[in-house]
Amino acid sequence: MKKLIIFLLCASLTAFIAWQYRIELVVKLAPVVRDITDPIAKNQPVIWPQGPSAANKSPTQRRPNIILIVVDDMGFNDISLYNGAGTSTLATPNIDALAQQGVVFNNGYAANAVCAPSRASIMTGRYSTRFGFEFTPIFKLGPTIFNWMQQLEPQALPMLIDTETAKTLPDITSLGMPASEFTIAELLQQQGYYTAHIGKWHLGSVGDMRPEKQGFDDSLELAGALYLPEDHPNVVNAKQEKEAIERMVWATGRYAARFNGGKPFAPKGYVTDYYTEQALNVIDANQHRPFFMYLAHWGVHNPLQATKQDYQALAHIKDHGQRVYAAMIRALDRSVEKINQKLKQSGLDENTLIVFTSDNGGANYIHLADINKPYRGWKLSHFEGGTHVPFMAKWPAKIKAGTQFDKAIHHIDIFATLRAAAGAEQTLDRKIDGVNLLPFINGDNSAAPHQTLFWRQGQQQTVLHQSWKLIRAAQPELGPDAHYKHWLFNLANDPTEKNNLAAQQPNKVKALEELLARHNAEQAKPLWPSVINAPVIIDRPGSDSYQAGDEYIYWPN
Repeated sequence: MKKLIIFLLCASLTAFIAWQYRIELVVKLAPVVRDITDPIAKNQPVIWPQGPSAANKSPTQRRPNIILIVVDDMGFNDISLYNGAGTSTLATPNIDALAQQGVVFNNGYAANAVCAPSRASIMTGRYSTRFGFEFTPIFKLGPTIFNWMQQLEPQALPMLIDTETAKTLPDITSLGMPASEFTIAELLQQQGYYTAHIGKWHLGSVGDMRPEKQGFDDSLELAGALYLPEDHPNVVNAKQEKEAIERMVWATGRYAARFNGGKPFAPKGYVTDYYTEQALNVIDANQHRPFFMYLAHWGVHNPLQATKQDYQALAHIKDHGQRVYAAMIRALDRSVEKINQKLKQSGLDENTLIVFTSDNGGANYIHLADINKPYRGWKLSHFEGGTHVPFMAKWPAKIKAGTQFDKAIHHIDIFATLRAAAGAEQTLDRKIDGVNLLPFINGDNSAAPHQTLFWRQGQQQTVLHQSWKLIRAAQPELGPDAHYKHWLFNLANDPTEKNNLAAQQPNKVKALEELLARHNAEQAKPLWPSVINAPVIIDRPGSDSYQAGDEYIYWPN
């Protein structure tokens, strides 16, 4: 009996300790299980198919090559064209040169304030809500872990989590863009282009949702969140241990890539540089035929990791996190430099269209204050900081150097613009929301490309009509019967959204809500439900705690 009592006491104590440390146990055990079931092989060479050994036409006489560079979570203020990593001390001469040698869109907007829906719109030229891609894919266990974190570390603004609905979520690999959608890669492939994808996909990892089933001849896909192993001798890390998203990424991150849906393997070197080298290989292999390359860099998404060389080159930046972040941007700028050099060496630079943008604005959880300056808000919010992003294009044969374009344009415009650049006038069996920007850029059309633009993710919904912008969002902590909160701005007079005119202009609010209602009536039901509502303090980075009177918005996902 005594032994039984001791055993029961020990078992109870073990269970209690395990429950108290349940988050740590789950995040540590989950990667172990995954590495057993889906192990990462050593680095293996990527063999890109070789195009023709000689060309029938000179590069200037054939269809243009097209390179679409989408970086991740880059704030408007992260390049020196506008400032530089939020500090005005970082130079990004090669990214800047894309704008200086082509066109800079001073009012370029992401399709969403979060990555996956933006990418779906970029690929299709459509509001992703037209086909139900409204929320970003989430791990089924994620809401449970966030709920545990909140129980252990209560916050002034609580995250609202529907753990019961979360149980009904499919596995994250099957959350993605329907295979029935028609991508720009499919269109260009039909026009005889070789198509290659490098980097992040985030539009579905199984079956016909995979990139090589959505128009890409070949895909070198991001298969892990780390830029280098955390203990690599050439890496410098910057962690924000108190941030839930940071803790999850660091605990579960892997250093892995995947080619054409095969088994994961270790990249070679720092991921940004690795993807760049592979992009150069694609250009080498296909310099005698038209190609479309979608280079979807992981940088500058967290976790914050830089190479020692890039970190050491920025010794003038004293804050460690800022310096690592700036070093990551430096690697992206080097990527653009190498791609331009390769195009020039190959005689392809004159007739290659390069489009550069970010999937959304900078994130508050990396604890850097000015990355979206001068705009308010962050990734996840529809304030300008979440959606007003770096956006530029270079095509020497067709776009005059030094062009400044001030009218609002949007990720949905990329599809139609690339289609026109390739000379494809194919009629599609579905509505395309974007427009071909080329006539607007070269002055053939002096009108605005859009009178009205929309953003929608659950209860956070936004319309920009001419210069009037309405954001409406529920404040769900007030209960199910709470009305929307409204923010109304005239961006022509108030581009940084300082003056909320909603109370003064009720008729304008009503008119814009009518536009939203008509737009919403055309959208599809979400492919999977929202299971969390996460607070975002509009004017503070994640390092600052909520103070009474702070404006905030809830991000639904």
